[in-house]
Amino acid sequence: MAFKAAFIGAGSIGFTRGLLRDLLSVPEFNDAQIAFTDINQRNLDMVTQLCQRDITENGCKATLTATLDRREALKDAKYVFNVVRIGGLEAFQMDIDIPLKYGIDQCVGDTLCAGGIMYGQRGIPAVLDFCKDIREVSAPDCLLLNYANPNAMITWACNKYGGVKTIGLCHGVQGGHQQIAEVLGLKPEEVDIICAGINHMTWYIQVKHKGEDMTGKLLEAFEKHPVYSKTEKVRIDILRRFGYYSTESNGHLSEYVPWYRKRPDEIKDWIDLSSWINGETGGYLRVCTEGRNWFETDFPNWLKEPPLVYDQSHRSKEHGSYIIEGLETGRTYRGHFNVVNQHTITNLPPDAIVEVPGYVDYNGINIPRIGDLPLGCAAMCNSNISVQRMAVEAAVHGDDMLLRQAMLMDPLVGAVCNPPEVWQLVDEMLVAEAQWLPQYKEAIDKAKQRLSSGNLIKTKDYRGAARLKVKTVEEMAQDRKAATKNAAAADKAAKE
Repeated sequence: MAFKAAFIGAGSIGFTRGLLRDLLSVPEFNDAQIAFTDINQRNLDMVTQLCQRDITENGCKATLTATLDRREALKDAKYVFNVVRIGGLEAFQMDIDIPLKYGIDQCVGDTLCAGGIMYGQRGIPAVLDFCKDIREVSAPDCLLLNYANPNAMITWACNKYGGVKTIGLCHGVQGGHQQIAEVLGLKPEEVDIICAGINHMTWYIQVKHKGEDMTGKLLEAFEKHPVYSKTEKVRIDILRRFGYYSTESNGHLSEYVPWYRKRPDEIKDWIDLSSWINGETGGYLRVCTEGRNWFETDFPNWLKEPPLVYDQSHRSKEHGSYIIEGLETGRTYRGHFNVVNQHTITNLPPDAIVEVPGYVDYNGINIPRIGDLPLGCAAMCNSNISVQRMAVEAAVHGDDMLLRQAMLMDPLVGAVCNPPEVWQLVDEMLVAEAQWLPQYKEAIDKAKQRLSSGNLIKTKDYRGAARLKVKTVEEMAQDRKAATKNAAAADKAAKE
């Protein structure tokens, strides 16, 4: 089954290597053609060295090429993995630090809120360029597997404006499923779930064990759990008030609603600092920064470590390889995918990107009808969808008024800031991130004029309610195993 799979943004520290292992763990894919492309030659070279060594040591016949020429990598590709971070950690730092001046305290900032909205403004024009290349040089039926955040916005733009069939992928459903099984004292395979909603706000609307509905038992089980009762306070509180558990980590979910991060003196009541993903201010930025610094410094030692093992027992739960396996071999796979709604969830807009169960085999990717979400869950999703839709249209058309409205309607931004503050915040972020926002050239020029007028709202020198220091390489070297595990982690924390 010789086919070509391309990875855009392949220089990502750990994600590319893990996804490639998953793909080449399928015996039928032994002779696949793999192409890596990135804009960073150094990172691309390092990741390619590691992956080529894995291929060779596993006796795999797959061929691997790496190039800065994206169109060359995409040529004749049947599958494309998008794992880019447009603007890198430089822009990510701005996504966290500038909103803090206005009191907006984010843990991740890559999906919604001020950081996620601006991440979408940078990412959407770039991925639409990817789509243009795919249409022109890739296989006619090429499938784009999008792992890049903000996942819903990117997937929405690709399907509406990119002309390329795009599926958004995330591992939040698997992580929450594991937690639910754990608190019930069961194994994941003993717990049957239906999970539906939007990316990073998906709801376990049905939880059964041997046909018995377990949904009503979840609150007490989570409240009694010795770890989750401390680390998942936001998720448990929403379960308490809305009746359903959400897929996303405490830190993620706290950003998508207006209740838990709007008052600095209350934030620590809802988060836990044992892991960044439980709500630490700028937590994901910190671990990404530490991981990058460690990888670049310690890379020679990575080549001395044992290679990754290509077999089913070491394969991760990321959906991408299983989707391709289902399409190519006919083996049925059930996962949760981000797709255009098209009335799959009947009380969410049909044009929205929803995360729902799907089945893959020779017949393609098939999505069953879910029906209505519980009203409270649907209301929370709809508050995010409205922001996503405006942010997508703003990014595509360079409409800064729509961008400002998206910021104003964002649940957490709106809970913290008044309209004049939002307008000034957008001016600051547009100017600071101008190099990645070509569609806003005229708006950026006007924003610069306003910011130089001197008639500005006073902002704060604020680092957040729960900010931790970025570790130096020397500090990380004291626990090399932990530092390497952090740097190699796929996308987010494995526990998400």
